[in-house]
Amino acid sequence: MIDISICKELKEACPTIALGCIQAHVIVENSSDALLKEISSYCKVLNEEIHIEELSHLPQIEAGRDLYKKLGKAPSKYRLSSEALIRRVLQGKGLYKVNNVVDINNLISLKSKFPAGSYNIKNIHSPISLSIGKEGEHYKGIGKALINISNLPVLTDSIGSFGSPTSDSERAMITDDVNEILLCIYSFSDRIDIEKYLEYGKHLLEKYAGGKGIEIKTIE
Repeated sequence: MIDISICKELKEACPTIALGCIQAHVIVENSSDALLKEISSYCKVLNEEIHIEELSHLPQIEAGRDLYKKLGKAPSKYRLSSEALIRRVLQGKGLYKVNNVVDINNLISLKSKFPAGSYNIKNIHSPISLSIGKEGEHYKGIGKALINISNLPVLTDSIGSFGSPTSDSERAMITDDVNEILLCIYSFSDRIDIEKYLEYGKHLLEKYAGGKGIEIKTIE
């Protein structure tokens, strides 16, 4: 497993923070009909179980929003990616279909309610730290313009920051030529068992992405 830690300042701001990590060799391709059906089925469950006005009060999302407020970031402007995904589903907009790994990542996020991000191991450099974005720091988001990541929790390596619970950078994005990934689940609440979602992610990667040599670790 690639070397990952959580910085002291972030732990002080959110003592319950944890990062669930899955490292795996995968085959990136279009999502199978079976995977798309599983995602569609769960979207129907979400529509039955959650009203959109309750979304910000789910413990996984509320804890993340509280941390953003502590760090000086507006959680309604810089939404957790899980909150943004679930909002799309509840608004009837559906999810973007990208590739099997990204779609698996999104299904994990929908089920756990935690933000999740998947990264190309080849384009990140150990050691990695989950830290706080520096004042004035930006990166090019996937399909977006520059994202202001100052005061956001960010994954950072020797080159700079490349991921956050809100939006990831283009540098480590999952493209068709990727063969090894790091999938991270960002947990801010100790009320939810992150371990079962790591096992679920392992199962999905094995079933739908030819996942091999899978390692799982929780960083606290």
